Amino acid sequence: MPDALWVGPYRFFFWSRENSEPPHVHVKRDRQEAKFWLEPLVELTDNWGFASHELNQVRKLVEDYREILLERWNDHLGKD
Repeated sequence: MPDALWVGPYRFFFWSRENSEPPHVHVKRDRQEAKFWLEPLVELTDNWGFASHELNQVRKLVEDYREILLERWNDHLGKD
């Protein structure tokens, strides 16, 4: 699972075997993890442990870095 980005305590990464799913990113801090779709808009798809107030902060980070994350998703999967 290659790292796509680190912002503060948050690790943004992709799983290698999820090619059939739309572009998305996993975000992890300690034992908490969330998964967000990146297209067509940022959308939370799963949350494992983040409190709602922190999840809002994480979602904002995903929105702020969406373009970079999409570029890295495409690089990771070998797409143009």
